[in-house]
Amino acid sequence: MPTYFRREPGIERSNGRRGSALIYMAMSPTTPVEDSKATLRREASTRRDALPAEARATAAEAIAARPFPLPIVAGSIVSGFMPLKSEINPLPLLRTLAGEGARLALPVVVGRGRSLIMREWKWGEPLSPGVWGIREPVPEAAEVEPDILLVPLLAFDRAGYRLGYGGGYYDLTIARLRARKAVIAIGLAFAVQEVSAVPATLRDARLGLVLTEREVIDCR
Repeated sequence: MPTYFRREPGIERSNGRRGSALIYMAMSPTTPVEDSKATLRREASTRRDALPAEARATAAEAIAARPFPLPIVAGSIVSGFMPLKSEINPLPLLRTLAGEGARLALPVVVGRGRSLIMREWKWGEPLSPGVWGIREPVPEAAEVEPDILLVPLLAFDRAGYRLGYGGGYYDLTIARLRARKAVIAIGLAFAVQEVSAVPATLRDARLGLVLTEREVIDCR
């Protein structure tokens, strides 16, 4: 099998500069599951992007206004995310949960092929740009292990499988956290992101719940 070298951009540093890394890689054919996921990503992105901005905002507020399906005790740590592209906005829900006594956290990308870390964030505190320009807590913020993990996605099914962007960051993160404590991973999505079945492998972490503007889906 021939091998190739390819130079790829590195992870963006906190000062906004980018490095580069020389990647040694063996070119191999994709698997049927990978091909299916690639096709589904394109289709799911198109459906989500087609939603009007007003509909996306209304959906986010509907999720925040509905009773949260899990008890929030004082001090419970809930990790959210800052929306990327046309992702559903979790901030209305995070604001509601903070008002109910939850401690908030946001993810930080630390490297390709590594799990995310979660840093504590209080509502209204300043954020700094991270990888891909996604806002994240400042480096001085404490690293925490959430009890509830709110997760973005491109597509989901009722078995709890989600389709992300292909980096595996959340699969790694959920697996790492579940090896240490009981953690509930909750997908946040628009109803149009539901599919009959997401192609999955043993590395894909299942969600416990999915929240859409229409319903709460219990996948446990």
